[in-house]
Amino acid sequence: MPGPKPPEVALSPDERHEIVALTRAHKTPQHVSFRAQLILQLADGDNTRQVASALSTSRLTVRRWRRHWLERSECAVLERLQDAPRSGTPATFSAEQWCQIMAIACEPPEVSGRPISHWTPRELTAEAIKRGIVETISERHVGRFLKSG
Repeated sequence: MPGPKPPEVALSPDERHEIVALTRAHKTPQHVSFRAQLILQLADGDNTRQVASALSTSRLTVRRWRRHWLERSECAVLERLQDAPRSGTPATFSAEQWCQIMAIACEPPEVSGRPISHWTPRELTAEAIKRGIVETISERHVGRFLKSG
């Protein structure tokens, strides 16, 4: 016995044009292109099973992205194809604090009265705390940040 019919995915001409452009662009991330193809197939009238088979994915994935697309109808096309914001711990340090720490790392240690030739994570941590940029930060955190920058 079949269940209820899923809601129809209708696209305006502008939305369709933008989605097709995303699927054809070489710089579109694969996950966005996949989702765009999924929405296009749903809008063309394919059912969940057909879309899942054509894209080698599960029916659950197709259902989730259909629901996600329909729930965010007020957003722009690209926003609708992005992941929903995830929960998690907020950032510990602001971008401004990181910029200030990087600025310290770019200046010679002698300016801060440090008798060293180059900054180490330990020295940089101590200087950031001394200047009041952060209350506390681990040497390892500063080291990882410097490595990434």
